[in-house]
Amino acid sequence: MTNLLSLGTVLMVWAHPDDETYLVGGLSAALTDAGQRVVCVTATRGEAGGDAADLAEIRTAELDVALAMLGVDEHRWLDYPDGGCAVVDDTTAAARIRAVVDEVRPDTVVTFGPDGFTGHPDHRAVSRWVDLAVASYDVRLLHAVAREHRVDASLDEDFGVFELGRPRVVPDDELAVLLPLDDALLDRKVAALLAQESQTAGLVQAVGLDRFRAWVATESLAEPG
Repeated sequence: MTNLLSLGTVLMVWAHPDDETYLVGGLSAALTDAGQRVVCVTATRGEAGGDAADLAEIRTAELDVALAMLGVDEHRWLDYPDGGCAVVDDTTAAARIRAVVDEVRPDTVVTFGPDGFTGHPDHRAVSRWVDLAVASYDVRLLHAVAREHRVDASLDEDFGVFELGRPRVVPDDELAVLLPLDDALLDRKVAALLAQESQTAGLVQAVGLDRFRAWVATESLAEPG
């Protein structure tokens, strides 16, 4: 599996605030701790993910706090509509991501695979955009994937995590990155998730903090399959 330092400068592209922390919060903290550049792109403000009229503002502020906790100080918004990425022109969106690639010159790009990890149409759209954006670049592309062993299958099912679709499952020996978080990294990741209270408070209250911590304690990435 990859030495994290070999990832170099990392560009991460996600659909909604909290994707970046759930899927690679520990990795982001580990990279920034090591002095590596991490740039995050978020396609939407997540305004459809709740009932608050000012949810976009709430989630924008929450993400600012979360990224600061993870040491990520470079962030870009695409400002596409939450729930509407599937109808955005792929070529136009890819061109905007390509402009960030030109600016950042990443060694590694991290995003969703075609499955979108949870099957969400916004996630799947972002995957398409990134594929188009990096097609002509010499960068390493890594996708968020699931391991063969599900940490808490009953939590996944009870809360409909994969209601729209399931992630690609990759054996441990085929993963590019397998990162079990030590206590310090896990503390930071969980703190960053709790900072995104509009999205995490209900789940943490329902399952308890210890179970939630265990659920997010390992991160895995793979080359495109």
